[in-house]
Amino acid sequence: MKNLYVGNLPHRTTEAELRNLFEAHGAVEKITLVTDRDTGRSRGFGFVEMSNASEADKAIATLNGTDLDGRTLTINEAKPKAERPRGGGSVLAVEAVVGATTIAAIHGSHGNRAGSFSDTQKSVGQVPNACRQ
Repeated sequence: MKNLYVGNLPHRTTEAELRNLFEAHGAVEKITLVTDRDTGRSRGFGFVEMSNASEADKAIATLNGTDLDGRTLTINEAKPKAERPRGGGSVLAVEAVVGATTIAAIHGSHGNRAGSFSDTQKSVGQVPNACRQ
């Protein structure tokens, strides 16, 4: 099994079109088109999982750099998805690096360490436990 990254796709490309393009080179297990979570619009890239590694390599060699509806495709073996910190707040990313005690000092709060966080951060749980009273 090999997972391929397919970039620079026309935004109107469908899963069926992508499947047809790759099935000419071997068995396709799964097609994933990446969309914007807010608009649902295609982000112009996707992934194709092929069951046979040598067929996937042939598809890369054949299709990389080819034109699809006026766009030059970029196709290569997909890299594993990197782990990203969850929570969305830069404060949490900093906490992982320097620790909650340092965050409290950075925010200049000594008694009520959670006081320097916004109401929104508090309500969605973005205040590190060590900064709560």
